[in-house]
Amino acid sequence: MSEITVPHVESLYPFEAYAHMVEPMTEDDGGGYLITFPDLPGCMSDGETEAEAVANARDAFSSWMSARAHMGKPIPKPTRHGENAEPVRLMQRLPRSLHASLVRRAKAEGTSLNTLVTMLLAEGLGRREHRA
Repeated sequence: MSEITVPHVESLYPFEAYAHMVEPMTEDDGGGYLITFPDLPGCMSDGETEAEAVANARDAFSSWMSARAHMGKPIPKPTRHGENAEPVRLMQRLPRSLHASLVRRAKAEGTSLNTLVTMLLAEGLGRREHRA
């Protein structure tokens, strides 16, 4: 196996411009926290704490941007860039039993229902994209 050196490239957009998801990992997966970037396929990192995961993600972000530029591939624009970016509202009808289960889980995890549903959707999309 040969080794290549990839020169550092500054991103057009800062780390903070890209949406990222920080989620706890199960003990079976080693515990700690996983951070992923919906706009940057394959860019992820982890850490024992949320703060460590974010710090490690900064390195992963920089490496991902440099490698992408080195391969001549386009850098995706962040889907939420700037102070005025508005979140998108999604309206979905749910069976009452599913809603109640989601509310219980959000309460158990100490988060809002919106945050839990967003995390579950991102996790599901990530798994599906990983298989594709």
